[in-house]
Amino acid sequence: MALPFYPLVFMHFLFAATTLCLARPSSLTAGATVVAAVVWIFGNGPLEGQVLWEFDATHGLTVSDLLSVAALAIAVWTFATTGDRPWVRRTTRRRRKLLRSRY
Repeated sequence: MALPFYPLVFMHFLFAATTLCLARPSSLTAGATVVAAVVWIFGNGPLEGQVLWEFDATHGLTVSDLLSVAALAIAVWTFATTGDRPWVRRTTRRRRKLLRSRY
């Protein structure tokens, strides 16, 4: 009876992260969506569904894997559309702004 408990928790984590990413787009929520998508791929065991494409006898693309693909697409879209870029240095922008305001 406890077999589908953890996959259901992972699925709810995926849905909550994706919904939050759509409601409040930022790099933080997009990162949480990527983490949830990766966790869902490895933790969706009993809820996988039909195999759509077989890689070999033991591996394949299932219906539930498409949820991760959709969540990753939403996260990539959020990273692309928001101005949040954690890898961009913000000090140079602030320094230029200070120099403009002084002179």
